[in-house]
Amino acid sequence: MNLTLDNPASVAAPFGDRFAHVARIDVGGGSLLMLAGQVAVDDDGKVVAPGDAGAQAERIFEIVGGVLAAHGASFDDVLHIRTFMTDLGDLPAYGAVRRRLFQGTPPPASTTVEISKLFLPGAVLEVEVTAVVRSR
Repeated sequence: MNLTLDNPASVAAPFGDRFAHVARIDVGGGSLLMLAGQVAVDDDGKVVAPGDAGAQAERIFEIVGGVLAAHGASFDDVLHIRTFMTDLGDLPAYGAVRRRLFQGTPPPASTTVEISKLFLPGAVLEVEVTAVVRSR
């Protein structure tokens, strides 16, 4: 087994490299990717569309897609999604984005919880993803 912590060049570094975007565990016939929680920030670390769950979901999954692609994976390889929301009333806007990106039946396993706030003012969603890189 081999463990790699990575911040792919294809996405902006997370807040001064304080953590890795992804932990990659190479095992036998493939790899497990555990992505850090992502919030909707631009390349300068500023919150995108403060308070807008739909727009933030779009940006979050753009970042997630970039991290996955840098490791040879795609949304089809996602096993589990963990979502932290400041208001479950935003679930329809967030869900619309997820349904468009994850069209398989059944979709990935999922956990969604409401929290009081996130670490950046204006951020209303944080999403963690676990994915697999399959042997070709």
